[in-house]
Amino acid sequence: MLGAIIFVIYPLFQSFVFALNKIKMTPKGRISTFVGMKNFTNIWAEDPDFVTNLMTYLAETILAIPVIVVFALMIAMLLNGKIKCRGFFRLIFFLPVIIASGPVMNQLTDQGAATIPVMDATMIEQLLDQYLPHFLAEPIGSVFSNFVMLLWYSGVQILLFLAALQKIDASLYEAAKIDGGSGWECFWKITLPTIKPMILLNAIYTVVFMSNNEQNDIINLIYTTMFSVDGGYGYASAMAWMYSIIELFMIGVVTLIIAGRKDEYEKNIKRHKKQMRKQARLQRKLERRRVRHETKRRREQRKAITTK
Repeated sequence: MLGAIIFVIYPLFQSFVFALNKIKMTPKGRISTFVGMKNFTNIWAEDPDFVTNLMTYLAETILAIPVIVVFALMIAMLLNGKIKCRGFFRLIFFLPVIIASGPVMNQLTDQGAATIPVMDATMIEQLLDQYLPHFLAEPIGSVFSNFVMLLWYSGVQILLFLAALQKIDASLYEAAKIDGGSGWECFWKITLPTIKPMILLNAIYTVVFMSNNEQNDIINLIYTTMFSVDGGYGYASAMAWMYSIIELFMIGVVTLIIAGRKDEYEKNIKRHKKQMRKQARLQRKLERRRVRHETKRRREQRKAITTK
């Protein structure tokens, strides 16, 4: 509790106080002038860079979430199958999470290792600019050109999906095969509804990761604003608070979209599991009754033999 107060609650409170003030650093120390909500209003009224970067980030994140989640689910299902050297392949797909981070990722990005050169050769970006509005063409082109980097971001999601797939009860698939269900039907009616909570978790993780990674222009803008003459700690803190509120709103929207109402397949699975638990309890009860009956019968036999 003490650690949370010192390292979480107090810095949040201090940053909010900074956001309500105009702060200047002088040789005599920090000078704060209370301005109220002016820093927050100036973000939208007088700072086109923040708004432009925010719109680009939101569009890229909305497009990146399904790409990363779907790719991670596909790879996790392959790694969950009966293949040789599964441990080696799992290591290969998780290795970029360890290696491609921080300065290493920046070096790879600067050298063009995270982009697809065919994007420039086929003029796909020019075609997108020609047939789509600029605010849509730019993020779509960015997703295509940085497709390799997006796949590098999917290591943790693959690991989480793999853990969820391994917890699915094998009896569900056996019952589906007995009823004549195909692999495609098993995926849509058993696998997908069962791992739905993990899909939500991975989507939220992707949003959080995209919001604070080294390639995020908004994070870089907040950092440069904090040390600029025109901005300062107060204005940068207001930008950070505004950005955090938008992130929380985006996480809420993703939760509502993915969680939503429970579909019929998920209800059927829960109903099936409930019936199986009832059957298991009934079998245990019958087994205990049989054991008691058998014990009583043997006791009566021994008593009859002793009497004779």
